[in-house]
Amino acid sequence: MSVMAKQRARERYYSRPWQGPHRRYDIVKEFVIALIVVALVTVGLAIAFGSPDRKPITLQEWAANAPGDFVATTVAELDGTSGTATYGAPYTNDPTAGQKLGPLPLQRWVGVREPVDTAADFVLGPLGTSANPAVTAALATYTAASADQQNTWATAYADALSKAPDGDPAQVATGDYGPVPALATGLLAMAKNGGLDGLLQEQGGFYQTNYARSLLFLADGSYLEDQARAENLGGDQWGMMNETGSYPGQAWLWLYTFWYQIPPFSSSDNADALVWGLMMVLSAALVLLPFIPGLRSLPRWLGVHRVIWRNWYRGSRTG
Repeated sequence: MSVMAKQRARERYYSRPWQGPHRRYDIVKEFVIALIVVALVTVGLAIAFGSPDRKPITLQEWAANAPGDFVATTVAELDGTSGTATYGAPYTNDPTAGQKLGPLPLQRWVGVREPVDTAADFVLGPLGTSANPAVTAALATYTAASADQQNTWATAYADALSKAPDGDPAQVATGDYGPVPALATGLLAMAKNGGLDGLLQEQGGFYQTNYARSLLFLADGSYLEDQARAENLGGDQWGMMNETGSYPGQAWLWLYTFWYQIPPFSSSDNADALVWGLMMVLSAALVLLPFIPGLRSLPRWLGVHRVIWRNWYRGSRTG
């Protein structure tokens, strides 16, 4: 029998009229019942296991609860040593920064799409709106100095802060720090009264919906990370798989976050790029599974479909 004849015979076989039993079926009724049951189960599980709704962390909260960390981060923004200042694209133009996938500088390929000048955007710009005469005078002195002098002042004050007991600005040793202490104190006072949150958001446009700069500034300090780790949200804990509290969140992200916990990803500075590249390979393998010899035959070899449709296969053997 030719291939064409076999195909026609197969089509006739599968298109033959149904000769088995019939049963009345109301699909609308089943849909309504399923909808009600699923809704009740969802509400019940949300009440029993829903994660707490924690208020967002603000710059005001940070300044009030960890003033020493806030001042140290402010100085790091001024001397260009903060995480944002040294991050590279898409925030700063630093050819030495950025993650790579092997020899491919993926991060630098993106380019600077959201330029951030940490000293001007996070510190000097907001302080320019201050009505405090001491802050205005310190800002004028700082901006009138050369870039080298500004960096000398900020670096010296950062070193002094790191040596002070508990990083307390009030216990910093005497030194030549120029107007930097006054600038840091002025920004701390502005953050404590809640004004800094709004100023950093206004830089994103008329509508205050761009939290990028306030979040970057907050992330440069250690307060945000400390709060995250307290909620088991650290990278070596649940990470982005978890919501606040002890409740699991996006469990479908386990395959992505899993790789950060094992070498070489856990110890690499290019972990994000490496994990991204690996996930792209795994995703491509999943998409191309029907075309990969050997792998595409696994369902037939495993025979799971025969277990699911065991009644049909049992009837076909006896029929």
